[in-house]
This record gives sequence, C-alpha cells and structure tokens, in this order.
Amino acid sequence: MNKNEAKAKLDKLRREINHHDYRYYVLDAPEISDYQYDMLIKELMDLEEKFPQFKTPDSPTQRVGGEPLSKFDQVNHTVPLLSLGNSYDAGDLLDFDRRIKKEAGEAVEYVVEYKIDGLSVALKYEKGIFIRGATRGDGIVGENITKNLKTIKSIPLRLREEVDIEVRGEVYIPKEKFAQLNRRQEENEGTIFANPRNAAAGSLRQLDPKITASRSLDIFIFNILNINGIEIYKHSEGLEYLKKLGFKTSQYEICKNIEEVINLCEKWQEKRHDLPFEIDGLVIKLNDLAQRERLGATAKSPRWAIAFKFPAEEKETIVKDIIAQVGRTGVITPTAILEPVRVAGSVVSRATLHNQDFINVKDIRIGDSVIIHKAGDVIPEVVRVISEKRKGNEKKYILPDKCPECGENTVRLEGEAAVRCINIACPAQLRRGIIHFVSRDAMNIDGLGEALVTMLLEKKFIKDPGDLYYLKDRAEELANLERMGKKSVQNLLDAIEKSKENDLGRLVNALGIRLVGTKAAKLLAHSFGDMDKLAKANEEELTEIDEIGPKMAESIVAFFKDEENNKVIEKLKVAGVNMKSNKKPVDNVEMKLEGMTFVLTGTLESYSRKEAKEIIEALGGKVTGSVSKKTSYVLAGENPGSKLDKANSLGVKVITEEEFKQLIMNN
Repeated sequence: MNKNEAKAKLDKLRREINHHDYRYYVLDAPEISDYQYDMLIKELMDLEEKFPQFKTPDSPTQRVGGEPLSKFDQVNHTVPLLSLGNSYDAGDLLDFDRRIKKEAGEAVEYVVEYKIDGLSVALKYEKGIFIRGATRGDGIVGENITKNLKTIKSIPLRLREEVDIEVRGEVYIPKEKFAQLNRRQEENEGTIFANPRNAAAGSLRQLDPKITASRSLDIFIFNILNINGIEIYKHSEGLEYLKKLGFKTSQYEICKNIEEVINLCEKWQEKRHDLPFEIDGLVIKLNDLAQRERLGATAKSPRWAIAFKFPAEEKETIVKDIIAQVGRTGVITPTAILEPVRVAGSVVSRATLHNQDFINVKDIRIGDSVIIHKAGDVIPEVVRVISEKRKGNEKKYILPDKCPECGENTVRLEGEAAVRCINIACPAQLRRGIIHFVSRDAMNIDGLGEALVTMLLEKKFIKDPGDLYYLKDRAEELANLERMGKKSVQNLLDAIEKSKENDLGRLVNALGIRLVGTKAAKLLAHSFGDMDKLAKANEEELTEIDEIGPKMAESIVAFFKDEENNKVIEKLKVAGVNMKSNKKPVDNVEMKLEGMTFVLTGTLESYSRKEAKEIIEALGGKVTGSVSKKTSYVLAGENPGSKLDKANSLGVKVITEEEFKQLIMNN
C-alpha cells in the first residue's frame, strides 16, 4: 500500500468508526457487533503504526489518553460559565415567571431539561475538530482536561460540520456504573465515592487519563457558548443543531407557560428514579435568545434561567444491629442492619458503614434512629444520626480485634482505614474466594451457591477452587449430604464439567487477583492468549496493555509468584479446565438482532437477565436499562416493573419469553 492509498484508507476508517461511535454512544442504536467494531479499531491502529505521519489528533485511537500529566494548565473561559439560581416549589417558579414577563414584556415560552448531577465542562472545536476541554472552575478560569475528556466516547473528536463552536456540557456517571465503581473501590481498599457527582469530578481530575478511561463516564451537551457563521434564534433550535453536529443532548420539553413547567416538575419528581442517570432537579430556560439578551445576567447567574431542585429522598429508620463481614481480601467491613424502609423505589434493610472511622465520625450506635438515603439512588448510606432521639441504651460499636471467622488477631496498617484479617487460611476469605470463583461473572457454575460452598468446606470436600473439579470422584458421598441427592449431585457435576470450556478471561477473573476485575481479566486473556504466557509476564509487559496500570501489574506478578496460587492453577490444568482464550470471529454468525435495542423487565423462566443479555449481544443487539422511543423491544417476564408501563405509554413493542425464543431461533 502506497502513501496515498494509506491516507485514503485511514480517512475512511476514521469516518466509519466515528459513525459507529455516534450510533453506539449517542443514539444508543449500534449497527455492528462489538467484535466488528474492535476489528475496525485494530485495523486503524495497525495502519497508523505503519504510517505515523498520517496520525491525527481527532483519530479514535487518541481516546486512550497517553502519558500521565504532572499538573493541569489553567484555561480562561471566553464566555463565563455561570451557575444557576435555585427554586424549590411552585411559588418560587411563579415568582421567576413574573420577573421574566416583567422584563421581557411579551409572551414567553420555556425549555425544560434534566438537571444532571455531574461536573460542568466547556468543549472548544475549530473547523469541527475538538481542540480543548476545560472544567468550569470558578466560572472564569478552569483547568485544561482535554486528554481526560477525549476518553469519553460520547464526545465527538470531529463534528459533522467544519464549524468553530464552543459548547457546555455535564459529565456524569450512570447509576449502574457508579455502583460498580464503588464496589471495585471497596474491594481494592480505594476511596468510596459519596455520590455520582463526586465520582465524575474525581475521575475527570485524574492526572492519569487511563484511570479516567476506566470510569465509564458520559456527557450531555446542553448549551452553545460561542459559534461562528450560524444564526440561531431559539435555545431549542440550538439543541437540535447540536444533535445534528453529533453531540449527545438530553431530553427536553418546550412549555408554553409556567403552569406546564410546574406540572413537568411534579411529574419528574416522582419519575426521576426511572432514569439510568441521577438528576437532582430540572432546569428551566427562556427559549427565545433575543429575550435572554435583554434580560442579561447578574455576576453569578443568568436572569433567564433557574433550577428547580428536587427534595432529597431521605427516610428515617433504626439501626437494629451492626455486624462485621470478612471479604475475600481479608478486609473486615461493618454493616448496619436496619429496620426495613422504602427509599428511592426499593426496600432497604442493610447499609455498609465502610470502616471504623466512618462509624466514629458519624457517631453511629446500635439502637440509633438514623436518616438514610441512596447515594446515586443506588447505594444505601447512613446520612446522619438523630441524636435527640437517643434514650440512653444505645451501644457504641468497635470493630473486633479478632477476626469474626477465624479468631486470629486483626490489624490496621498505618495509613489505611481498613481493618483486616491477615490469616491466609481464614475460612471466610477462602469461602468468599470460592464463592467469587463460581459466580456468574467468573466460572458461572450453576447451582453452586453460598450455602453449598460453605457446606463443602465444612465437610472438607474442598479446600480450594481446584478441588471442585475432582468432586466427581466423590459423587456417592455428595449424594448423602443434607439437601442433596443423586439428581442434584449430577446437575452440579454437569455444571462444573461445562465450566471447563469457559474462556480464559472468566478463569482469570475467577482467580480473584487483587485489583483485577472482569474487564481487566478479559484484556489480559485476549492479550496473552493462554495462562502460561500470562503467568510469565513481567510488569513492563503488563503495563503495555491499555488500562493495566503499575499497581495492577505489580499485583498480577505477585499473584503468579505465589507457590500456593500456582498449585491451584496446576490442579485446574490437570482437571482439564481451559487455559486459553476462546475469542473467535463472529462473522459466520447471523447478526439477527443487529441494530435492535432491548430492555429487560421482570423474572425470566429460561434465562437469567445476564444470560438473556449475552444472547442479545451475541446476535448484534444491545441491552439498555431504560425504555425510550428508540427501544425496539421490551422483554417482559413475571412481575414486570414500571418499565412495562413506560413501554405501553410510548407504544414500544412488548414481547414474552416465548416470543423472544422465536426471535432468536436458528441462532
């Protein structure tokens, strides 16, 4: 391939990948499978490596982030990024409307948008190319976080028109991703984020862009700050133009009067929990830009806009008990057992108290009346103690100085908040390690739940995960155990046998290497191809893989140096557990669900939700958490939730499990 051919091919690949990024991350309607997308990226990377002179700043390969920064440079905003005044009830909104009409002197209409709970940023484009992104800062001066923003795939690196424009948006983290992030942080003894806004802000201000890339951030663009050569007269027109350029914008509604605005605020105060991201209110803006110009702004806020803030959904309950649980890394975590109470759409009966410092700072005692909420509408958390309700019989709680599982002394290392058991033979660590090994995201051994794992350990049928694959030699003894029988034993042995065929990525995840989660395990499996190569890798080789940082690399090397870990791996190998990556092209599979978006609700009889999701994705479809007009099908099982009502109201087709089976038949 000569230089001209290479340049033409590179341009074509970039256009194609940008198109698919837009379909996937903005429209939520992909046209190709993940594998096909990965192959396009690989082809682009290979070609850019051969012809580096044609690599461009707006190439999709530049989203990885590159080398860590030593600090962020300051940026002076060309247009001040003002904050909004707040309103809390209908009376505040009526006052706002009276002020608007008095100044505007004519009929007005409003645009109402979600108030995303995230971090505000400004993005600058020249001739359609993303050249700079900055935090809001104090509204006048922000920080240059361009490298970090490039890792967010819903931010276009090249617009669909060669326009000079500066826009404002809100970076956020979806609820589900926020919960996953905090679970990872807790497992790895990292900082627990109080809410999605803190998570988004902390992720964007990482000096290492690769950390930002791992945080599943997203963005909604909500305003044009500057634009050259284009006349726009209404805010709603501006939002539609932003969509045309390839930006992701949030849903908005035009209201002809303040009464419509008030009705909308009341509606979303009840329905906000149905959204896959957190909103803490709605934003009401004057639609006509000429009227906005006349109204102007104060030093802090525009006069033509206001935020309606939802009241925080907090509930009172009682701390009935505090228990200590030992995790698979030895960390002992206190958990509050609560009087059950309904918060943000579900019943809460437990809340993590994180560590002793958290308990001490909030002065949480057994028997206390407390206020709880859900951080990010997801994670139950104790907000504060109602100390005035104390009766004098409440008990202070201190984490045990001996492990509640094995009785060994616990330790708290200097500089760490965590109290941990360091006994490597601790039954709780062993039990939780095996429970993780057999879980759905790991080896996925059906029928091997926590109770059965505990019993197998207590009866000394197993002492490590490798022993599971030799249980067939003790089938008769297993059948004599409580709640077991020949049929259930055979089902268990069949599930264990089936798990031998799993991809290497599942096995790497199952091993429970510290700091290595599901995504990193897949990356390691696909990068090295087999277990032996991975086990021999050094830290330098590991950190060459995107998203594998120095700490994770150190943890992986340490894991494979451990003699006991290698004994377990050898035991698995001898038993016939697959040690190679099974990643295969899917070109020969009919992409029967390509371009379709599904939402799952209720309990399915034949599949778990995860299994149904994997089937849909394998056939080219996509599964999302909320129903919209873009949803192709809602798959409804037993006891469907509010998603069914929303599907019916939007006219989205609802299918039963049997209809789903017909849809995927022959694949």
